[in-house]
Amino acid sequence: MGYPDRPGWLRYIQRTPYSDGVLYGSPTLESVGKPTVIEITAYNRRTFETARHNLIINIMSAEDFPLPYQAEFFVKNMNVEEMLASEVLGDFLGAVKNVWQPERLNAINFTSALDRGGRVPLPINNMKEGVYVMVGADSPFSSCLREVENPQTQLRCSQEMEPSISCDKKFRTQFDIDWCKIFLVDKTKVVYITQEMVLGDGILPDVGEYSPPSDTLKIRDYYSDFLITLAVPSAVAVVLFAILFYIMCCRREGMEKRNMQTPDIQLVHHSAIQKSTKELRDMSKNREIAWPLSTLPVFHPVTGEMVPTMQTDTYDNTNMPLMQTQQSLAHQTQTPQQQNAGDLRQMVSLRSGS
Repeated sequence: MGYPDRPGWLRYIQRTPYSDGVLYGSPTLESVGKPTVIEITAYNRRTFETARHNLIINIMSAEDFPLPYQAEFFVKNMNVEEMLASEVLGDFLGAVKNVWQPERLNAINFTSALDRGGRVPLPINNMKEGVYVMVGADSPFSSCLREVENPQTQLRCSQEMEPSISCDKKFRTQFDIDWCKIFLVDKTKVVYITQEMVLGDGILPDVGEYSPPSDTLKIRDYYSDFLITLAVPSAVAVVLFAILFYIMCCRREGMEKRNMQTPDIQLVHHSAIQKSTKELRDMSKNREIAWPLSTLPVFHPVTGEMVPTMQTDTYDNTNMPLMQTQQSLAHQTQTPQQQNAGDLRQMVSLRSGS
């Protein structure tokens, strides 16, 4: 009452606008002995009728009802508002009492799994978010609850396997307990360490008079620092540029050295290829130019007689080959090399005949 929101220890949950709202929580020590007044305002959606009610919560000290042995269970198949129902909570406390056998047993705290970092479940198969239930009793833990501290149980939990607990069957009919998340607290063994505070007299120790720095500070020249900052990177850049220039420009072999090391026949072959390539490129630019040199009339090497080309006037110029095939015509004469070879063959045949 008089505050804009509910107390920090008090939680409120309502799943849908038409479901019941639930207030739950565990008060802190600062709230003990102080009545907490909650003003509840409700209105009718159809008639807009408004009603107010003041809920007074009297908080008592837990020291009047000491419960030193506390166990926290994680129920996977329940939501917090379902567990807070009187019938469900009574059944759960009855199952815990059967495996614990204490004289006094009370529920201490309820916490939704979402408040502990749990994920929102998928809306399939009626999945629940889970709820943590803290239960306190006045007697030590039973042997069944102590099984969760066994090394075998801890090993199976570390391997994400379900441990085998002897009293699990007493919960399975209604409650699905995650025995890997059970937490046992024995407050009788908790040692509270209190540190005594030593209060001083509130007077600072005498360390002498305060001596502020002098107003006349020494003037420092930053010109040399500025030059060094610029000169060193510039010198490094110049050296690197000179090395790169020497590698790229002064270490080149050149075309003359390449030609000197290349055989003449290779240079002639390369020059012929370049000449033919240039001729083809010129022809592709203008197809109305004169015939290429390779298709001009061929002169006889001995007589000097001109040999006509193979194509006729009706020959398709577009399909004409660049290089003409040299054929032995009837009017062509043999070269001196061919005549000498023929005479040599005739002399060999005459000698063999004789």
